[in-house]
Amino acid sequence: MRTFRLVIACPDRVGIVAKVSNLLATYNGWITEASHHSDNLSGWFFMRHEIRADSLPFDADGLRTVFAPIAREFGMEWRVSDSAERKKVVLMASRESHCLADLLHRFHSGELDCEITSVISNHEDLRSMVEWHGIPFHHVPVDPQNKAPAFDEVTRLVQEQNADCIVLARYMQILPASLCEQYAGRVINIHHSFLPSFVGARPYHQAAVRGVKLIGATCHYVTEELDAGPIIEQDVVRISHRDNVEDLVRLGKDVEKMVLSRGLRYHLEDRVVVHDNKTVVFS
Repeated sequence: MRTFRLVIACPDRVGIVAKVSNLLATYNGWITEASHHSDNLSGWFFMRHEIRADSLPFDADGLRTVFAPIAREFGMEWRVSDSAERKKVVLMASRESHCLADLLHRFHSGELDCEITSVISNHEDLRSMVEWHGIPFHHVPVDPQNKAPAFDEVTRLVQEQNADCIVLARYMQILPASLCEQYAGRVINIHHSFLPSFVGARPYHQAAVRGVKLIGATCHYVTEELDAGPIIEQDVVRISHRDNVEDLVRLGKDVEKMVLSRGLRYHLEDRVVVHDNKTVVFS
């Protein structure tokens, strides 16, 4: 069923829900899902509504037009998206295949409602797997001594494909600040640690040294600061003193796949609202 998704963030006050609901009712809008959250700490209000597209007398642009006066009145940050317009996604990976293979399988089976326009990698290892799915594969090697040309090419490819979202499915390079800024809130990463613990490289080795009893994974938006962007989704698995680093890596890979796929799905369905460096996720 085609829906329009109305996502709102604004300073909290009385009357927001009533005003939005009355507007939709005026045009016979049929709300199929409604989510609200009032954050006492920040004093902000967050809302996500799904409205049946066939219940309204206009398209998504028409909804934007009639809603704009309310948005101005309440000082809202807001967006309207059309579920019929599938987001274009570029996947990036290096040599590790588990996260990429999982996303490709979910896409192939129809679990992810998007269009994967290509996979970009700094190695050739995953080409055959990607091309089996009928998806273009771009090999963009990264020179450790001069990374700028590689990321210029990555930026060109992403822009050429008119991508709405970039997913780092274990892409083991740090994106330049310019790319993070240009696609703020649209670059999703999976970090193989329960952030903010064990930031950076070899987190499973760090965890083993600390003797932790839980390891996890974190799906987050990428910012210029390494592994410090707004967190979308996390999960953990229990371990013990019997587990060595290889066990942690094996167990962690399953968590990584689940966390990344959930985080990407929430993003594709417009369920994530970023405010400051935190997220509200209407899962």
